[in-house]
Amino acid sequence: MPLGWLLERFRTRADAEAMVLRDRSVTYGQLTRLVLEAQSLLDHEGVSPGEAALVDADHSPAAVALLLALIARRNIVVPVASHVKADRESYMAIAEVTRSFRVLADDSYEVHKHDRTMGHPLNLELKGQGSPGLVLFSSGSTGRPKAALHNLDLLLKKYMTPRHAKRTVTFLLFDHIGGFNTLFYTLANGGCAIAPEGRDPFSLCRAIERHRAQVLPASATFLNLLLMSEAYRQFDLSSLELITYGTEPMHEATLRRLNAAFPQVSFLQTYGLSELGILRSKSRSSDSLWVRVGGEDYQTRVVDGVLHIKAECSMLGYLNAPSPFDAEGWFNTQDEVEVDGEWLRFKGRRSDIINVGGEKVYPAEVESTILEVPGVLDATVSKEPHPITGNIVAASVRLSEAEDPEQATRRIRRHCSAKLPRYKVPVKIKVVETVGVSDRFKKQR
Repeated sequence: MPLGWLLERFRTRADAEAMVLRDRSVTYGQLTRLVLEAQSLLDHEGVSPGEAALVDADHSPAAVALLLALIARRNIVVPVASHVKADRESYMAIAEVTRSFRVLADDSYEVHKHDRTMGHPLNLELKGQGSPGLVLFSSGSTGRPKAALHNLDLLLKKYMTPRHAKRTVTFLLFDHIGGFNTLFYTLANGGCAIAPEGRDPFSLCRAIERHRAQVLPASATFLNLLLMSEAYRQFDLSSLELITYGTEPMHEATLRRLNAAFPQVSFLQTYGLSELGILRSKSRSSDSLWVRVGGEDYQTRVVDGVLHIKAECSMLGYLNAPSPFDAEGWFNTQDEVEVDGEWLRFKGRRSDIINVGGEKVYPAEVESTILEVPGVLDATVSKEPHPITGNIVAASVRLSEAEDPEQATRRIRRHCSAKLPRYKVPVKIKVVETVGVSDRFKKQR
């Protein structure tokens, strides 16, 4: 049984708190019973091992129980967070889903059967091996989402090594590799997964205070929203020990402000990809963007300034795109990095780089410079076409107080001109009420 080891751990800590959702506490013993009930549902519905099943849900005991029951049955799981604006019909067609489950507010299940035949070679290979699978869809910000298929026997193996039990906020959703990692790390080590009532700064801070959370994994964009809201000043967050950030570049200015706002908290930069899983990481210090990544199952190298990774637990491949691995199994992450011995500093994705007259501009660098300007709360840098240079740098800026836009633009451009080469200075600056943020709290450029 793929999850026998995990369910055995549940049994040894039956009375310990496993999950909290909207102040409803569930012990490991209760979660085990929910898994058994979900398995009975799969029996009743005639779900066979190897079938692909979509789980439309957010973090809840019933959703987690169903997820575990499907994995234990060796199904291919296709999780989609309920509030994510995704075309589920398209996802089901790509993943060859024959069953879909929607977890309702009362923890009951809405089940649908789909007349579809499995034919993709990777799905058939996984089914033939008798291994459970996981399909994760990319966000699709640069095109149509890609469907990464994982062998869960390989991906889950690392959670068998005992580590620290922590009370962790499940801000990242389990249809994202970071959220999946948070959930399984927490449950495998006897911690408590705390689901906030909402995914806004106030709901999150309320959950930390009320349930004494120790760890908060989040995106850099959300952490900046947390600073802007000042919600952290209204709650007792003294239980918080660690904030991890990943999924996108962190700005130096934001990291400095976070360290000042949470002096008792350690900050750790994480790194992972849907195709490879989450690597182990170590930040040089809480206020440093230099990080070391790797781990027992990962090899890394930098080629022409771009990070390449080889992993034992890498995905089998995409269900709707060619394999991205080279002949030796290396994956080009498309992340440009600086190197200082064993330490890396992420500069940005190649797809985000702005080419201005042949010169590279990394949006995160310009955004961080803009955030140094007094009165600037947030900034998003993107490119606009230009007939001579190819592109120009454009910036959307949110201010903390009302100010004449022309005056604010002059202040920002003057600061950037003093700190950046001329080709990196924004040509267009627009003062906005809000900056674009995706439903996964990542910047939309």
